[in-house]
Amino acid sequence: MDIILFGMQGSGKGTQGKILAERYGLKVFDMGSALRAMIASGSELGNRIKNTVESGNLVSDDIIMEVVEKFLASEGQGHNVLFDGIPRTANQAEKLLALLSSHERDAFALDIKISEKVAIERLTKRRMCLDCKEIYPAFFKGDKCGECGGDLVTRSDDSNLDSIKQRLHNFELETKPVIEDFYQRDRLIEVDGEQAIPDVTEEMIEKAGYLFS
Repeated sequence: MDIILFGMQGSGKGTQGKILAERYGLKVFDMGSALRAMIASGSELGNRIKNTVESGNLVSDDIIMEVVEKFLASEGQGHNVLFDGIPRTANQAEKLLALLSSHERDAFALDIKISEKVAIERLTKRRMCLDCKEIYPAFFKGDKCGECGGDLVTRSDDSNLDSIKQRLHNFELETKPVIEDFYQRDRLIEVDGEQAIPDVTEEMIEKAGYLFS
């Protein structure tokens, strides 16, 4: 069973996704990381993505599905996959589910729910490693990344309240209907993301466990 992980910005889904993947042996497909890795590969597909990004355009859904297809054919073979950062829109959801079906794979969604108020509070206080891009929540007290030792800074788009509100608005407009669709089809697990991190983890593992039993 593959997992599609949803969560408003600031929900901690990156952190929780890693925990869930480790617990159940899932391969993680992170959209941003996958695109960066494809560009770095220098492949024909990577060069197409690079040219699109450098021209200031969004990568098309068809190209994104090519990236997913390559991931499934390599790292995804023989493993369940956790999808983080995709689908963001109804069109992406339709294409992703069709692709998974063509590979005889099934998917269930997990949504880490937080309010917009909590999202704004967390986003304005979190920091990111300049080098490896690891995200650190507000309560982390150090100035260096625990993964690579890089400096921690506030992301430029997290220091701008208008930018944050626009991202949250886009989530409500584009991604919330996708989540609702999974809920209506009884293919969604909801987790309270406003709890302490260990409690979010406990609830997530408890609710998702039956999918892998």
